[in-house]
Amino acid sequence: MSLRFALSAVFVAAVTVAGSARAADEDPYQWLEAIDAPASLDWVRARNAETLPKLEQAPGYAALHQRLLGIYNSPQRLVPITLNGAWAYNFWQDAEHPRGIWRRTALVDYRKGAPKWETVLDVDALGRAEGQSWVWKGADCLGPEGERCLISLSPGGGDAVEIREFDTQTSRFVDGGFRIPTAKSGASWVDRNTLIVGTDFGPGSLTDSGYARVLKRWKRGTPLAQAQTVFEARKEDMLAYALLDQTQPVSRSFIVKLPTFFTEELYALGRDGKLAKIDKPDSAKARVWRDRLILELRDDWTRNGHTFMKGSLLALPLDVAKARRALPEVLFVPDETVAMEDWHAVKDGFVLDLLDKVRGRVLEVRRGRSGWVQRVVPVPALGDSKATPIDPEGSNDYLLTTSDYLTPSTLSYVQFGKPGVQTLQQLPAFFDASGLEVAQYEATSRDGTRVPYFIVAPKGAPRDGSLPTVLYGYGGFEIAMTPGYNGGVGAGWLERGGAYVVANIRGGGEFGPRWHAAALKEKRQNAYDDFIAVAEDLIRRGVTSPKKLAIMGGSNGGLLVGATEVQRPDLFAAVVCQVPLLDMKRYHQLLAGASWMGEYGNPDIPEEWAYISKYSPYQNLKPGVSYPRTLFVTSTRDDRVHPGHARKMAARMREFGQDVWYFENMEGGHAGAADNTQRARMWALTWTFLDLSLR
Repeated sequence: MSLRFALSAVFVAAVTVAGSARAADEDPYQWLEAIDAPASLDWVRARNAETLPKLEQAPGYAALHQRLLGIYNSPQRLVPITLNGAWAYNFWQDAEHPRGIWRRTALVDYRKGAPKWETVLDVDALGRAEGQSWVWKGADCLGPEGERCLISLSPGGGDAVEIREFDTQTSRFVDGGFRIPTAKSGASWVDRNTLIVGTDFGPGSLTDSGYARVLKRWKRGTPLAQAQTVFEARKEDMLAYALLDQTQPVSRSFIVKLPTFFTEELYALGRDGKLAKIDKPDSAKARVWRDRLILELRDDWTRNGHTFMKGSLLALPLDVAKARRALPEVLFVPDETVAMEDWHAVKDGFVLDLLDKVRGRVLEVRRGRSGWVQRVVPVPALGDSKATPIDPEGSNDYLLTTSDYLTPSTLSYVQFGKPGVQTLQQLPAFFDASGLEVAQYEATSRDGTRVPYFIVAPKGAPRDGSLPTVLYGYGGFEIAMTPGYNGGVGAGWLERGGAYVVANIRGGGEFGPRWHAAALKEKRQNAYDDFIAVAEDLIRRGVTSPKKLAIMGGSNGGLLVGATEVQRPDLFAAVVCQVPLLDMKRYHQLLAGASWMGEYGNPDIPEEWAYISKYSPYQNLKPGVSYPRTLFVTSTRDDRVHPGHARKMAARMREFGQDVWYFENMEGGHAGAADNTQRARMWALTWTFLDLSLR
């Protein structure tokens, strides 16, 4: 239900090197932003040729690569499903199917633990037949029968996808059916013969962020070029997309416009094409459920004389006249330690993923005769818990995944409102955790804020600063870093005697919107101060020392470790910087960068560049300073965070004589890898780099 992890977008062309002489003087490596230019790719190949032999020929690399590949391809992984019509569907990748198969089984057999899987679509076979490196990006099926689906396939693993109509009864793409060419597109069903599409319709159809600005109603049997416009966002907005709600007897379409990453407007789209804007706070995330508007508050909100706290979940009548008179119904209110991480609709209510001091809890909320009724679902006390409805509009059943750092994850089946949890599967132990322990501590940041963190380390390890330690963080976009079992981390690092630390710094969602807002825009330095404080606390406790401490992060976390490395090079021996943002002067001009100005600010505004410039890693590198050994990992096909960030930072550090290691995968998108084979290689390289740097 959350928008954080599921934003559709439209095509953005790669930037060119055509800039002013002044810009070239200011940024001598701007030419590396031309993603597929021969000179850029030659530079990438040269860097890969320097790095790969040092890592792939290191002792233990080959064995580790095979070990990780075995974990990622293990047939004993958890098998989540979604209910589509009468069938339970699952997407599966293994050694035999590296790009994956979309398959199905009867729900009753799935619950018995004896599924009889039938392959519906083989992505590897499709790629071979079409000579294309397809990567699965999901299916959107029209209920309740679920026989027609929109399949999204990415060439190479980026966010840009081709969308095709698929018939699950025949297990074939529909001849002459809906098909949208490769772009960062979004499409929503209206009915069996109608879609609402946001894609690259040509000049002027995209926002400054490179996302869909224009939405069109497309009727079956007509060319996409003749689709009728139903909504237009402004060029400076982030994006617009459509939703289909089927919780009522008659399905309803809605339009969502995001002026920024953290604001949204909701419109009801009538069958006559008329739009009706729904009254709500712009900063609140909203969805329609039956006759109710459900609001997740990012800011405090006063309504009819009552103030509701940010982080609350509320319900209002969808009827405009009733809503004006009514007080919002309260489904959840946070407190100092408990926050809502996410929420999910089921047929008769909602399931909430909560965090209590960064430990997972699950809460069911249903509408009773005299108000909303809550039920706490029993989960393990230490660790994380995540609910996933199998059919949000047609079923009350949901899957529950519970996990912690040392206990293999468990997948259970839960029936909303009913006691008892049916355990379906538990992962095998992918690494030996018998000699490890987990602790949760707090560090004190520069401004006095207490910042929690988890540490997984060998039992009884000496507190003499000798323990090789990897500190991981993110700290952005209200995304929480929660405890979870990771066989790759265990086999790649923990089992070999290292410590692994996860910092719950400001900017994330560990304590709800207030924790996120504490590192927005001009407050961004708080996230970096928090991360530095955790590093210093580890050193103060004797867990590790600067010569034995590495930091690692990806995407916004790549910006985190880049900024921290530049600000405190004395604290770390090594840095792993993955698919990062690093040039914060130009980030908003590169691919999807403009969409994140709500998080970081606009560097074209002098007052905002004044604070961004203080932490932007690329601009703050200085000659004559000794920086930690750094491994940059990115992807040529990352069409979300531009690979130019990592390229330019690596080039400038090389110019300054730093110890730079660089690996750019030619596929993989923002995940850095397109399949398990590439994923195993990427992480084997990473853990080998850390082993060489800290041992």
